[in-house]
Amino acid sequence: MAGEEDRVAAGGGAVRAAGQRASDREIAVRAELVARARAMVPVLAGNASLTDRERRVAEQNIGLMTDAGLFRMMVPRRYGGFQVNLRTSLDVVSAVAEGCGSSAWVLSLINNCAWIAGLMPERAQDEIFGADPDARIAGVLAPSTEVRRVEGGVVASGRWFWASGSLHAGWSMLGIVVPDAAGRRPVQHLAFVPMSELSIEYTWNASGMKGTGSNCLVARDVLIPDHRMIALADVVEGRSPPPFGERLYRSAFIPVMVLAIVGPQLGLVRAALRHATDAGSERNIPYTTYERQSDSPAFQLQIAEAAMKIDSAHLHAYRAADDIDATAARGEYMPYEARARVRAEGGYIARIVTEALNTLLSAHGAGSFADANPMQRIWRDANTAARHAFVLPPVCEEIYGKVLLGVKRNITPLI
Repeated sequence: MAGEEDRVAAGGGAVRAAGQRASDREIAVRAELVARARAMVPVLAGNASLTDRERRVAEQNIGLMTDAGLFRMMVPRRYGGFQVNLRTSLDVVSAVAEGCGSSAWVLSLINNCAWIAGLMPERAQDEIFGADPDARIAGVLAPSTEVRRVEGGVVASGRWFWASGSLHAGWSMLGIVVPDAAGRRPVQHLAFVPMSELSIEYTWNASGMKGTGSNCLVARDVLIPDHRMIALADVVEGRSPPPFGERLYRSAFIPVMVLAIVGPQLGLVRAALRHATDAGSERNIPYTTYERQSDSPAFQLQIAEAAMKIDSAHLHAYRAADDIDATAARGEYMPYEARARVRAEGGYIARIVTEALNTLLSAHGAGSFADANPMQRIWRDANTAARHAFVLPPVCEEIYGKVLLGVKRNITPLI
């Protein structure tokens, strides 16, 4: 089945010449997908309050992203997907986040699960994407231990928190701990299960990223065949090459996960900077002689400080994405120290995005927290995203510090 990438690269002002290099093709696809994402930002922003209030992404937003093919960014080309690189995914997700953080979060994590599905055996991929290249997968890495071996697979039960995008997914990816044939030496796996075999507990009542629908998935004696499971340690360490050898699916596992978390934060903080600068020429500074914030040197300094931190966040994110893409393109698996550095970069991005947002809200003033002001929603969404376990700054910095110092025992295998 021809991928839509062929059609995108041939259209949208990107006509392919004979013998065009793959990098040119990727640039054309990136430009077209980012343009599609930016075009929907006004609608996404207009639905942001509804998404917050309903605690699920507005169906119009889901429809727009589906029609634009954004849920197929990480789907293999064999099934009509784009199979884009990490840099493209980062740019598209962050563009969506300029309109709605929850929509971008759901888009990013569903694409992340599609990427993991690309590591699975062909039979599993056929089951997930064969009939529907727009199939959406909500995933939870943390495992359940209520698993027993049966012939040809396992039977699993349990509860999985927090499954972002579960309200819009047809499949789930679940962490499970699988015993060996003798019932000993349990090994954590990732397993793919149709959502029709699960139920959802509506437990997502957070103050930020309200619309992500990151609820609890519940399974009761669900049969999972062996071909829909993969050992987590094998994919983390690059010991499980993709069945078709595509470059994208040779990318380092945990670094890919980290970029999925930081993408929405980049777009959110860009939106906050734009809102603060646009409003600066219209808002005064109460109890001062400044009729416009933009005339105040203090305001100017705050805007410049925030902008530099935002630039720094992007530079780190782009270096990480480019390093992941380049290493995979060479047919190599990202070295341990480089993977640890990407985790540290994820934490650093979360830290400086949060700092930049705090500066922007202070510059913008107390009106930032009015319900009608998008700044308060951006602040809530970005601060919630910044507390994801994969990007907690002290944890990520400790991981990287141990690697730099040659400490053999690290605090997690998820590097």
